[in-house]
Amino acid sequence: MLSNWVEARTTAQTAVVSLTIGLAALAGLALWTSLSMQRAATHLHELNEISDRWGLVVQNVDVADHALTDYLRSGIPVMGQPVFTAAGAADESLRWLRERGAPSDVRAATIVGDLYGDYATLLRETVAARDRGDATTAAQKADQAELTLVSLRKQLSTVVQLKRLETTDHLRAAEKQNGRLRLAAVIAFVIDLGLVGLCGVVLLGHRRKILRQAAKSEHEAMHDALTGLANRSLLTQRTQQAIQSANRSGEPLGLFLIDLNRFKPINDTLGHVFGDRLLQHVANRLTGAVRDLDTVARLGGDEFAVLLPAVGTAANAQIVADRVHRALEEAVDIDGLSVDVGCSIGVALYPTDSSDAHELLKHADIAMYAAKRARLGTSVYEPGLDQHSAAQLTVISDLRRAIDHGELVLHYQPKADLRTGTVCGAEVLCRWQHPRLGLLGPDRFIPAAEETGLIEPLTQYVLDHALEQCRTWHAGGWDVPISVNVGAQCLQDPTFPDQVERLLKDHGRPPDVLTLEITESAIIADPHRATDVLTRLRELGVRLSIDDFGTGYSSIAYLRTMPVHEMKIDRSFTTNMRSDSSSGAITRSLLGLAHNLELEVVAEGVEDEETWTALAALGCDIVQGYCLSKPLPADEFAVWLRNRMLDELTAPTP
Repeated sequence: MLSNWVEARTTAQTAVVSLTIGLAALAGLALWTSLSMQRAATHLHELNEISDRWGLVVQNVDVADHALTDYLRSGIPVMGQPVFTAAGAADESLRWLRERGAPSDVRAATIVGDLYGDYATLLRETVAARDRGDATTAAQKADQAELTLVSLRKQLSTVVQLKRLETTDHLRAAEKQNGRLRLAAVIAFVIDLGLVGLCGVVLLGHRRKILRQAAKSEHEAMHDALTGLANRSLLTQRTQQAIQSANRSGEPLGLFLIDLNRFKPINDTLGHVFGDRLLQHVANRLTGAVRDLDTVARLGGDEFAVLLPAVGTAANAQIVADRVHRALEEAVDIDGLSVDVGCSIGVALYPTDSSDAHELLKHADIAMYAAKRARLGTSVYEPGLDQHSAAQLTVISDLRRAIDHGELVLHYQPKADLRTGTVCGAEVLCRWQHPRLGLLGPDRFIPAAEETGLIEPLTQYVLDHALEQCRTWHAGGWDVPISVNVGAQCLQDPTFPDQVERLLKDHGRPPDVLTLEITESAIIADPHRATDVLTRLRELGVRLSIDDFGTGYSSIAYLRTMPVHEMKIDRSFTTNMRSDSSSGAITRSLLGLAHNLELEVVAEGVEDEETWTALAALGCDIVQGYCLSKPLPADEFAVWLRNRMLDELTAPTP
């Protein structure tokens, strides 16, 4: 009976007519989507044009301020001409905003225009008074101009922020609209696909259906259900085929083993559904980063592999590995949330490193763990890595005992007020006095602590001993605030603020003596939970600092909402700021951003007096680096601090 219905003429006619209607609906949705996107793009262009005008006003105000500053410092009459030129330069943009801007821009342009007019008048009056030799009036006018400039910049900052929010809201609304259209298009596409399937059944009959089901079963047996990539079985099969081909041609093949660095905390905090979607994004990036003849496989969990037949040389394999690493280092945006997962890649070659498929995978695994431990991104297998892996396993097994038996020692690196040179605190840095391996730096055990879940007891150990040392210094007459680095897992623990409060009470120290340094990667896994923990710490009175700022993703976005007091500019910028114009520009920008957000700025990696002087000229607040001192044990730090205080007391008064 069913076969009769399939073969009936009316069934075929109904399927064709339904498919035609479905295709017409899909085309209509496509046209509607195109028109909607065009309208959204036009409005976005208008918003960007208005924002550019406001940005030009801000730029003109800054130019006028710099011109006045240069004029007052130089005292040269000819330097007054740039002030006159800069005064009133923003009038054209403000007039444009009043004439062509939105109602809110017209109102804002009127308010800003009044302030800007007063400011321009004061600039001209300052130059005029200075030119006629009336220094007192010039100073008064300059002070008035400075006060007006503060109000003007606050107004402009508010307007720019509002325009940014307006643009964000527009993009969000457009994305929602496009999402609804995409959903409708998907539904129409699914319906059409079903109708095509029905037509196929009518035309091709039962035989093609059986063949399609057989092909599907075969695919599922050799591919990962979540990502559609090859599974371990297919990878093994293709590896063996590639080895046979390599034996005939004599051309080496490569195998990558890839492990995602931060997938577990993301999966645990954001849920398995989010984690599955993240794995799908990773699979797409891996596929796009390699050749068509290469095989990308998911071995399970967050572990992937890439087989490169006929790779040629180890250098070629390294080039591909670097490309894959860069692809996976980029942040992934899912449902408006940006996550930074990162990866570690181990590279092994046949026949250079291995004699069969099993050994090839094993050596790639060893190289991958070497890359993860050393945070290298990629690592090529070497015979010595086998012994190093065994040694690292020993280190991991000894770490818990080290925490319990007090083998971890703390070093202190001073921080100084840049304006006065007075020591204003110290960063606590952890070392491990291993009974057999000697003094180990943090790179030898901190990654292991993060991987094995020991980072939380290690952080408790450091906080406890650092606060005890702080109390000892206080009893000796020195109040030295301390800064302690905090790992990502601590910020996901809602009991962490209670633990900090208890330690402060146990050691009798006020909360403001402690600064907790966090990295943006510690926030990004679960921003909401991290924000709750940070807010409770701030309410407790503990100071909070963003560490290594400028080296990760989404820094500015999170900085706007994080309840922090301090920003630390990464040493990669400060160390090179005098020799590298890009580093200098980034340092200046970060300083301006932090001060506009009313954050204190600490510059790391200050190695010489020239960098100190350059940072002082930029208005930096605090410096830290070898220009002051290298990290010192507590007793050596006390001697260093005593000598510095004596030097300050005996220094001649300027």
